[in-house]
Amino acid sequence: MNDDLAALGARIDRTNELLQRMLAEVAKTPSTHAIFVDAGYLYAAAGRLVAGTEDRRAFDLDAEGLIEAFIDKARTIFADSRLLRVYWYDGARRRIHTAEQQSIAELPDVKVRLGNLNANNQQKGVDSLIRSDLESLARHRAISDAALIGGDEDLVSAVEAAQGYGARVHLWGIEAPEGRNQAEPLLWEVDSQRTLELDFFKPYVSRRTTVVYEGPSAARPTREDVRFVGAQIAAKWLAARGREALTDLLPGHPYLPGSVDQDLLVEAEGLLQYSLRGQSDLRRALRDGFWEHLQGQY
Repeated sequence: MNDDLAALGARIDRTNELLQRMLAEVAKTPSTHAIFVDAGYLYAAAGRLVAGTEDRRAFDLDAEGLIEAFIDKARTIFADSRLLRVYWYDGARRRIHTAEQQSIAELPDVKVRLGNLNANNQQKGVDSLIRSDLESLARHRAISDAALIGGDEDLVSAVEAAQGYGARVHLWGIEAPEGRNQAEPLLWEVDSQRTLELDFFKPYVSRRTTVVYEGPSAARPTREDVRFVGAQIAAKWLAARGREALTDLLPGHPYLPGSVDQDLLVEAEGLLQYSLRGQSDLRRALRDGFWEHLQGQY
């Protein structure tokens, strides 16, 4: 009997040792977060807030700049976590990418997922895509935290599914000019919620009137032209802020903080006399030139 107790004690000790090793490995594993964007909610709420309309045809939304602002925001909130990717959910007729959706899909660390768009321009199937991705990523321990930008009550099941596998879901909303633009049951279910205000979106949403800088005879600059302008602005930025600011900026490569990126865009458009809104390839060339100059000075 003593032998049996000794064997049982040895097995318990072995089990405890294995558990301690497992916990030590888990502790060394960095947390991972992902950002889930319901583009239908984003366009409607941001358009209403900044441009006074939900009609996508009446305003321009700089999706690339806004995605980078979301990434930058998440970096400050989930300080000890790494980004898995940004999931961008939108509708399209017969699930065929529009030119804008294609440019978003080409961005680094971004996955575009499309539901259908019906005859009334209403999204169909987007909520189920969000639920599928949230649940799958949580089930496979691919994420520990999810930032969800949406407002539909149908997303409650997606939140519950992810939480069931141990992930925390954080709801990000867009300031509503009046009332609420997110369902109360969704607010009740999430682990935390925050509201992004007007100033956050103003740099990325503008009403369509006349196109700034770009007239009928304006020539589209080459990527090298834009890259050179990016390097020029970087030199000016470094001279004004110094190497300490550069040291703070470099760990975020290839992303720029939202304020820096917006200043870079505005100054470049002024120098080029050409609008870079919606020109994802030229925007990337601009950032490449900016980063290449800064990295060359480090």
